[in-house]
Amino acid sequence: MTGDSPAPAMPSAPSAIEAADGVGERLLTFSYLGWWFSCAAQQVDAQTFRPVVFCRAHGGGDVEGPEHRLPPDTDNVAYGSEAEALRHAEQQAIRWAHDRTGDGQGRF
Repeated sequence: MTGDSPAPAMPSAPSAIEAADGVGERLLTFSYLGWWFSCAAQQVDAQTFRPVVFCRAHGGGDVEGPEHRLPPDTDNVAYGSEAEALRHAEQQAIRWAHDRTGDGQGRF
């Protein structure tokens, strides 16, 4: 990352996202293996984006439990487009769910 301005702070939850956070307006929300996920891409600078993933447990069709943000799953989380970062966020959410269900095979 280059430039003099610091990267925007990571939002703590989708409800905390503001225009100043650099998170694009696209928010991919889906349920998978008992979890609700909200995925977004946060603009770091003029050329790079990083994936942001929020999750919470759900049951009975209603969203339940506290919402939390997943930590980055790699050290270098800079992608050249919002779409690429959003796709990585979706893949991270799926891997995270598989890690908690005991399915190490990572079905996609």
